[in-house]
Amino acid sequence: MAQQTLLSDIEIAEALTELPEWARSGDSLVRTVKAPTFPAGIELVREVAEVAETANHHPDIDIRWRNVTFTLSTHSAGGLTALDVALAHEIDRLVTRAG
Repeated sequence: MAQQTLLSDIEIAEALTELPEWARSGDSLVRTVKAPTFPAGIELVREVAEVAETANHHPDIDIRWRNVTFTLSTHSAGGLTALDVALAHEIDRLVTRAG
């Protein structure tokens, strides 16, 4: 994977206008999804894992019963990059589809 350029604070703020369910937490984007059931939450994680593997960009995932928290950051770049914004959009797409 090529070196990714860190996004500026302005670029991150602009990206978050299109990602209303996400919040910035330091050098990460974070979203918690409440799945209708525990198995539905696990299925969402499986689908996100496939997208992440294809993109070679992997979120941190915390599963607590029906609550699944995704944390995105490009660790190799030391913060937020376009990879994180793109993966956030993909996660939103999967959440909406699972809806």
